[in-house]
Amino acid sequence: MFLGTYSPRLDDKGRLFLPAKFRDELAAGLVITKGQERCLYVFAAEEFAGITTRLREAPLTARVARDYSRVFFASAHDEVPDKQGRITVPPPLRDYAGLDRECVVIGANTRVEIWDSAAWTDYLSASEEHFSSMSEEVLPGIF
Repeated sequence: MFLGTYSPRLDDKGRLFLPAKFRDELAAGLVITKGQERCLYVFAAEEFAGITTRLREAPLTARVARDYSRVFFASAHDEVPDKQGRITVPPPLRDYAGLDRECVVIGANTRVEIWDSAAWTDYLSASEEHFSSMSEEVLPGIF
């Protein structure tokens, strides 16, 4: 499980230091791909294999499944962190997420997300406002 918020920077070669708490789980390999809200998803290789299996089970006749799979897999990039815990974020993924230098890396349960710092601040501000204004439980029976 990935938890927490961190603020690493991209270097000139598009490399990013993974938070130390995430390195052991991602050391054997990971997959970076496009996420929702213009962030990047980072999955441990084993978790990505499970997602692949579930998407493979979706019917090819379901257009939404075909469309999602195309974008999800076409943008996917596998990576093994170097000895210092750095990964390289490919240029097309950096462009998609608007990553320049200042980044935010968050733990999101079974995945890691990489955000442009300003985009994360905007998203978090809007989400917290919406979250606090809800009158019902967000996840009934859980909270």
